[in-house]
Amino acid sequence: MTTLYVLDIPENTSIAAVADVDPSVTVDHVGPYFRIVSEENIVIDRRATGCRHAVWYSSVSGLYRSRILQWDKDALRIEPLRIEPL
Repeated sequence: MTTLYVLDIPENTSIAAVADVDPSVTVDHVGPYFRIVSEENIVIDRRATGCRHAVWYSSVSGLYRSRILQWDKDALRIEPLRIEPL
């Protein structure tokens, strides 16, 4: 499972809104954070969010068992971290 946390502040609401358009993504709240979850990769197009670069590059608050594949001027792409059993 891919999990991304974004602080719930006005500057970041469009990030959660764009992620929520994807039917494979669920957006809810955990404390003061948006929790964005999917069984698949999460892909958020920066231009669709309308975020300026400074907001975009400071938006990720945390990940859970996930890793960032792409985080540039075009998109944020996160995949689940594959954890091998011991």
